[in-house]
Amino acid sequence: MPSSSTERKDCALTDSHVDQVGGNAVFINNYNRRLTVRGCRIDQAGSGGVTFMGDPNAVRSPLFEYNERQSFADIGLTPGPKTNNYPADCLVEDCLITLTGRVEKQSAGVGINMAARITIRHCSIYDMPRAGINIGDGCWGGHIVEFCDVFDTVLETSDHGSFNSWGRDRFWGLTDWDAHASTELAFLDVVETIILRNNRWRCDHGWDIDLDDGSSNYHIYNNLCLAGGIKNREGYGRLVENNIAPTKGFDPHVWYPDSQDVFRRNIIGGYFPIRVAKPWGKEVDDNLLHIPDATGTRPARELQEKSGRDENSVAADALFVDPANGDFRVQPGSPALALGFKNFPMDQFGVKSPALRALARTPEIPRYTGLQKPEATGRNPRTVRWLDASLKNIIGLGEISATGLPGEVGVRVVVLPADSRAAQLGLKENDVILTCNGTPTHEMAEWIKAWNAAVKSGRAELEIWRGQNAMPFRLTLRPEDAIRE
Repeated sequence: MPSSSTERKDCALTDSHVDQVGGNAVFINNYNRRLTVRGCRIDQAGSGGVTFMGDPNAVRSPLFEYNERQSFADIGLTPGPKTNNYPADCLVEDCLITLTGRVEKQSAGVGINMAARITIRHCSIYDMPRAGINIGDGCWGGHIVEFCDVFDTVLETSDHGSFNSWGRDRFWGLTDWDAHASTELAFLDVVETIILRNNRWRCDHGWDIDLDDGSSNYHIYNNLCLAGGIKNREGYGRLVENNIAPTKGFDPHVWYPDSQDVFRRNIIGGYFPIRVAKPWGKEVDDNLLHIPDATGTRPARELQEKSGRDENSVAADALFVDPANGDFRVQPGSPALALGFKNFPMDQFGVKSPALRALARTPEIPRYTGLQKPEATGRNPRTVRWLDASLKNIIGLGEISATGLPGEVGVRVVVLPADSRAAQLGLKENDVILTCNGTPTHEMAEWIKAWNAAVKSGRAELEIWRGQNAMPFRLTLRPEDAIRE
């Protein structure tokens, strides 16, 4: 228990301008209850705008480094925190937060770590090197993000979003997960649902909403996603409904087979899955694939083929009211309404006080041209036969994110039959080969040249990217192992 001298309750910072401080503009650490930051302008902070940070000793079976892993026997099964030494029941409201992260790029306009029931409401957050709003773990949930306007984010980093979350809770990456897989384990830390609702997001260098690394127990609804769409990486119990993402759409990445995810009644530009077994989740249906100027409706075969679900989803023009000016409500008669979609307000995003509204920018509204395709990067998408398996270049931010690579480098094992020579030599599906005998193999032509030279020498020392870690891999080769095109 914290001493009385460290307990802070019912304090407020209001109507203030915090300008060009060297670190966090507002730092709320350890035991705090019912603190409020309201009506503030925070500009050009060296690190975060408003940062909540609890005591690591309050976390049960914590994982503090990205590559740390533990076994089922290592973790406790008692839910929730060990102590009350963390921020809870706090509010950030009607704040204009811009140009933070001038020194520390791994920061956010509002950051939440080891805290409970933090509400972020009616904030305008933009010009960020990384996320506008970041939740750094599942401890202990109950957060609400609503009526915020977050855009021009991930300007100096990558593989992130306007909203970003990590789970990385005690269940994540268990070394013996196959023996102890359980949906309930994911809810030991995130004991209360995290809610994102009635927000406007735009990220042109990642995702508008990016749920990463085991993020679980989210309810995401009534969000307007203008550019990067919504990404759900591995995690459990995400309910995503009644959102509008007409440019990109939905990126499900490396889901657990029993994720219990639900994705329904959304208006989207497409699906962009990576390593998700069909059928997806618990429920994926009643979605509208937005095709501007389409006449009538048709079954959304594109969605059905990818998800193995979407039995009732349709492809049609959503009939937005005035998308050029940011009004993405749908008109009477829109096929989205027949699927159960409900309009939500388009004029309540961001700060609301007159003084801050006079200063705040709003995002540029993109033009919508119909069904989107993965980004063109100039890398050849062909597959190459290798040791009875198949390889392809890493292409695009989606594959970078799903593999955890630092960039668009390497060739990935995409098909690996169990009886293939590659499998017998110890390779695994989704391994990424980065070097061969010290030569970088950033793309397929480099790989083929380096590999065939290695075959002539009779040996290959590879650097393999597996499980988001680089590892050495040594092979003894035969002449018939050469790639012949």
